[in-house]
Amino acid sequence: MGEALLSRLIDRKLYHPDTILVSEPQATRRELLAEKYGVQVTSDNQAAATASEVLLLAIKPQVWETVAVELAEVGETNPEGGQLPVLVSILAGVPLSRLEAAFRYQPVIRAMPNTPATVGAGITAIAPGTTAQPSHLELAREIFSAVGEVVEVPEYLLDAVTGLSGSGPAYVALMIESLADGGVAAGLPRAIASQLALATVLGTAQLLQQSELHPAQLKDRVTSPGGTTIAGITRLEQAGFRSAVIEAVQAAYRRSQELGNRE
Repeated sequence: MGEALLSRLIDRKLYHPDTILVSEPQATRRELLAEKYGVQVTSDNQAAATASEVLLLAIKPQVWETVAVELAEVGETNPEGGQLPVLVSILAGVPLSRLEAAFRYQPVIRAMPNTPATVGAGITAIAPGTTAQPSHLELAREIFSAVGEVVEVPEYLLDAVTGLSGSGPAYVALMIESLADGGVAAGLPRAIASQLALATVLGTAQLLQQSELHPAQLKDRVTSPGGTTIAGITRLEQAGFRSAVIEAVQAAYRRSQELGNRE
């Protein structure tokens, strides 16, 4: 996700490569990023912490404690916080309270992007910390707009965001796979069934977005009396399709809460 943001920010000319410093522990990755994007690279997290505008935290939650100590030391040496960058975190399960406790002198924003961001078609929810100002939020919006849409929510809703848009791509991928399997069961070659399934989901999403139709309206337009579509919908209702999707979002939401409550 960090590289997806990096590439889109450079492609859209929001930041020049010369102004970006990436801290990466693996030498091979540093070489690749420097060659591919023309950015500055380092293995020194404290060097990255001296950023003038934004410090983007895109690491695994498992290394959070170690990295946070290294980065926060820079802020501790400048308690006035005059030129410290806004901290933008995309870490799952690390709440604002812990981020702000570690980075006491910096404004903090939590963000929850999803995997379609890697192709510029994602959606990111951002939640401001207690000292984040409108200018900081605008900066975060600008960054994440490079990889898709942006919505602002209070932090307590980020677990629900995780259950829906964070985990949602997996649900959609499962549906596409199931549609293709259904086509194969009906006699279509696998390649054609997969192409039809993918194009159907993509096209339907675009139609809903551009027409601003409610999904129920589009469903009704496709459903003729006594036709094929209502026959298929009837079987989906019998199988509890809607309830299964709702319960999937709720299960992911609850799991996100559990992970966030772990110390």
